[in-house]
Amino acid sequence: MNTKPALSSKKIIELREVSFHINDILTRVVISDISFSVAEGETVVLLGRSGSGKTTLLRLMNGMLLPSKGEVLVEGHSTRDWDLIRLRRGIGYVIQEAGLFPHFTVAENIALVPNLEKWQRARVAARVEEMLRLVGLEPGVFATRRPRELSGGQRQRVGVARALAADAPILLMDEPFGALDPVTRAELQREFSGLARRLGKTIVFVTHDLREALLLASRIILLESGRIVASCSAQDFLCLDHPEVRAFTASLDVAPGVPK
Repeated sequence: MNTKPALSSKKIIELREVSFHINDILTRVVISDISFSVAEGETVVLLGRSGSGKTTLLRLMNGMLLPSKGEVLVEGHSTRDWDLIRLRRGIGYVIQEAGLFPHFTVAENIALVPNLEKWQRARVAARVEEMLRLVGLEPGVFATRRPRELSGGQRQRVGVARALAADAPILLMDEPFGALDPVTRAELQREFSGLARRLGKTIVFVTHDLREALLLASRIILLESGRIVASCSAQDFLCLDHPEVRAFTASLDVAPGVPK
């Protein structure tokens, strides 16, 4: 488990009684009456099974979806009031398989938002080099490669570099290491844990892997069927006596109430 410095009390993301449903033949509720906030510099992990609503929450945070009920605030402003282009450019977003543009070079992928923000060319080039070094990739070797020339782990590193390139204060990560082999995944988890502590970003990280959550989180929010069933520090999570918590701790062979 990681140890982090004291967090700011400033709320960067806040959800107030948020519900989201899909109207098809029958209304399907995906998220129901969820309220929580994420403080500046905090790493909150949304943990849950497939279909529990984790990715929907991320999409609500960056305005890709708007709530059916309630309010999502980012830096004090409702996503309904944000210019959504400005909102999304101010949030780094990392997904499984990185989501890189295949026809762009590595450097062009990382430079995407700085170029959209019309940074000067020299500043963009310096930032691309800085980000590549930050994620452990040598600029002279990787900058001109295409995504197809990279391994899965290298693509995920580039995805993180792209999300950080414009120095967005918020980073949303949707199972970014889920498609990797176990060894590469463990390496990137450890490296990202250290990176998160150094950068001090506000991070919301989605996973269904309890080990990953315990390594990365300052707080774990456990979702079940679109509702929050637990919210606590990573250190306290294993001590909770709840059926869904027990289902996850069983994957670690750890009995509830007995910290690992």
